[in-house]
Amino acid sequence: MFSASRFTARRRAIAMAAAAASLALTLAACGSSSDSSSMPGMDHGSKSSASSSPSGSPSMGDMPGMDHMASGNGLSDSKDGYRLTSKDTTLPGGKQAPYRFTVTGPDGKAVTDFAVDQTKRMHFYAVRSDLTGFQHLHPTMAADGTWSADLSALAPGSWRMFTSFTPNTGTAKGKDFVLSRTVTVPGDAAKTPLPAPATSTEVDGYTVTVKGELMAGMAHPLTVSIAKDGKPVTDLQPYLDTYAHLTAFHEGDAAFAHLHPTTKVTGDNGGPDLSFHAELPTAGNWRLFLQFRTGGKLHTAALTLRVG
Repeated sequence: MFSASRFTARRRAIAMAAAAASLALTLAACGSSSDSSSMPGMDHGSKSSASSSPSGSPSMGDMPGMDHMASGNGLSDSKDGYRLTSKDTTLPGGKQAPYRFTVTGPDGKAVTDFAVDQTKRMHFYAVRSDLTGFQHLHPTMAADGTWSADLSALAPGSWRMFTSFTPNTGTAKGKDFVLSRTVTVPGDAAKTPLPAPATSTEVDGYTVTVKGELMAGMAHPLTVSIAKDGKPVTDLQPYLDTYAHLTAFHEGDAAFAHLHPTTKVTGDNGGPDLSFHAELPTAGNWRLFLQFRTGGKLHTAALTLRVG
C-alpha cells in the first residue's frame, strides 16, 4: 500500500510538471510571435495607376503601413453574406468611365460604414485578363452606399474589378474582404503576352529589383530595392502610410494577393531597401505591381515573379 501511494504521488507530480512546462511553452510562443504588417502596388506596361493625394486619416495597427490580411483570392463577388453588386457589365473603351458598385451585407442592405485601412475606406483595383492596364483607385461613396471609381481609359477585353474593404459594423465588423466582378470593354481585344519572369524592371528612370525565392502557400520575406542612375534611392515618400504598395495577380485566373510591408515609415527618407511579408497561395507566374512616391509623384512598376 505504501509503495502504491508513493507511485501514485510521483505520477501526479510528473503530470503537474508536464502541464507547467506546456503552459510555459505556450506563453513563450505567444510572447515571441512576430507582428505581421502589410505592403502595397506594380504594371504590365508603363501606364501608371491613378494616384491619390495623401490623407491624414489614421492607419490600422501600430506600425505605419500595417493593414489586415484579407482571406481568399478575390475571384468571387460574395463571401459570408457580403456581396459586390453593380449594374455595369460593360464599359466604353478609349476614354475615362466611372464604374459604379455597391457592397451589400447579410441583410441585403447597402453597407455604408467601412473601417479606414491604409488611410482609405475602399481600395479598388482594375486589371485586364492578360494582367495589363493595372489601375489602383480610391473611389468615392454616395450617401446611399453607391461607390464610384473613375477609371482611366480601358483597352478592349475582359476586365476584373476588385474591391478591398473592411466593414466597420455588422456581423463581419473588422473582417477584411476582397470581392470582384468582371466587366467587358467592347472592341478588338488583342492579348498581350505576359513578360517573362525577371528580378528587376525600370519605370520613370528608376530601377526596381526584387529578391526572394517564393514557394506557394508558404510565407517568405521579399525585399524590393529601388535605385536611380545606379545610386540607391533614399527619398521615398509615404504612400498610403507605407513606402510602397505591392499587389500581385496570378496568371490565368487573375487571383488577387496583397503583399504586406514590414518597413517602418519614418518620413520622406524611405529606401533603398523595402521588406515585405509575401505569401502567394498558388504556384505559377504572378504579375507584381509596385507603387511608390518620390517628389510628390506616384510611380508604378511591374514585373513577373515565378512562384514554385
